Amino acid sequence: MLNSPRKGGRDQSGPAMPTETPRRLVVAGVSSGVGKTTIVSAMLAAWRRQGRSLQPFKAGPDYIDPTYHTLAAGRPCRNLDSVLLPPATMRALFERAARGVDIALVEGVMGLFDGRNDAGEDGSTAQIAKLLGAPIVIVIDVAKTARTAGAVALGCATFDPDLPAAGFILNRVGSETHARTATESVEAATGLPVLGTIPREDALTLPERHLGLIPTDESAPDATYFDRLADLAENHLALDRLWAIAAAPAQIPGPGLGRWSSPFPSEPPRVRARIAVARDRAFSFYYEDSLEILTAWGADLLPFSPLADPALPEGAQGVYLGGGFPELFAAQLAENLPMHAALRGAAAAGRPIYGECGGLMYLGESLRDFAGHRHPMVGLVPIASAMQRQRVTVGYRTATALRRTPLLEPGMRVVGHEFHYSQPETPVSEAQAAYRLAERPDEPEGFIAGQVLASYIHVHFGTDPAMARRFVAACAVASPITR
Repeated sequence: MLNSPRKGGRDQSGPAMPTETPRRLVVAGVSSGVGKTTIVSAMLAAWRRQGRSLQPFKAGPDYIDPTYHTLAAGRPCRNLDSVLLPPATMRALFERAARGVDIALVEGVMGLFDGRNDAGEDGSTAQIAKLLGAPIVIVIDVAKTARTAGAVALGCATFDPDLPAAGFILNRVGSETHARTATESVEAATGLPVLGTIPREDALTLPERHLGLIPTDESAPDATYFDRLADLAENHLALDRLWAIAAAPAQIPGPGLGRWSSPFPSEPPRVRARIAVARDRAFSFYYEDSLEILTAWGADLLPFSPLADPALPEGAQGVYLGGGFPELFAAQLAENLPMHAALRGAAAAGRPIYGECGGLMYLGESLRDFAGHRHPMVGLVPIASAMQRQRVTVGYRTATALRRTPLLEPGMRVVGHEFHYSQPETPVSEAQAAYRLAERPDEPEGFIAGQVLASYIHVHFGTDPAMARRFVAACAVASPITR
């Protein structure tokens, strides 16, 4: 079901932009931990049961929550981040992914107005909703409150007069009386509807650990989980009203929001390269759009497993090691010595190797796990990593390249994100550092030697599509792996 005709356009990738906008809805929360992921998954599961076509999105730089939405929707979830991406690029990626679906459903990040920092709305769910012209439904956890929920709701509805707030969902209600009291308070205070009151369902609570939820690559819910979520949504959410709210005409801001529109090339690239991409339980942190941008600029992506495979894929001319949980599989990674040798051989042959966060840890000298056990790693990067019981660092980073890398030229800047519980026990020398961070100018970050680049910073190739073009070009001149 499509609605709300508007003037079409053309993005840089060639195909015409849609002449109609799909239904779009953002589900926000007053804070982290209010149940956004479960509620969005329930809505997806219920609408999928009805035969709707769905495109899920996750606001912010989260790699884990999207794995649940992907399973619920039967379609890959994508990230929307107005800090990592120029707003015009974020909008273009949203429209591209949402073409032809019945509804685009976005889960927010943190609290409704929380974003890059305390000074403004950049990166917040509120800003993303306004950029997409999407109505917002706000989740409030009322487990330990009742009438006060009205005050919380009023604050959310009036804090930003431009916010397209459309209603509220009350989660973890304790009884019918509790639900009625909280509902009456919220609706009287705001004039907006309560669109669902969900009882506490501990059996549907998703498991968590140090970086948040456990990715479905490791521990997917059983076959009945999403059926039970669909039942929850059908029994406790006003799905028809939510569907109607999502059909409101999109009030999208005008042009002039950033440098890029579409990060995809306008013509097929002339340069192509085969790039091995680590995909297993230890390495799963990749942005779906980022991989598609890399492919569009000429990369043939070859999945491999550092945990299980004895060699890199045949024909590979470069390697991409994303983030993940190498600390949980450190012993198994350490035991796969043939893969260590394959990566060292690839580096010696001049094949570009790019490691992000978990990839950096794996390419280092060693990794000390939470129990204090040290495991030898690949040894291409002179860093020994150690896990900490408390989170070491999280946040957006503005990185300036100190020297030429497979992604950037000296002096070029990129905005990325880091979130990790490990820290290097041996600092990188200034002479081998890849970046200087605006947020920590006295601490060189990352490592570059030859064609090996490793950093704690996660990047999105949509930030500047020239990064994808450079990475493909660097790999294209390397000899392919042969058996």
